[in-house]
Amino acid sequence: MKTVNIHKAKTNLSRLLKQVQQGESFIIARAGRPVARVTGVEKSVAKQTKRLGFLAGQIQVPEDFDRMSDKEILFMFGEKGASAS
Repeated sequence: MKTVNIHKAKTNLSRLLKQVQQGESFIIARAGRPVARVTGVEKSVAKQTKRLGFLAGQIQVPEDFDRMSDKEILFMFGEKGASAS
């Protein structure tokens, strides 16, 4: 594994990262002392897409949900001191 000083790493970062993508790793050094090891990241599995309606059938929204008062909403979520009117 090769060692690169900080200045050279900053100057040649794009080239060095291309090498990392090809499987090569390198160490960044300050005054000849190793500071960091740069290695590639494994490709992750494709992200799962966000789905609308993923709780369908698991929750129930009251018919008058958009007309409820703040007190009723707090009562539904168990806030202390709130009572439904």
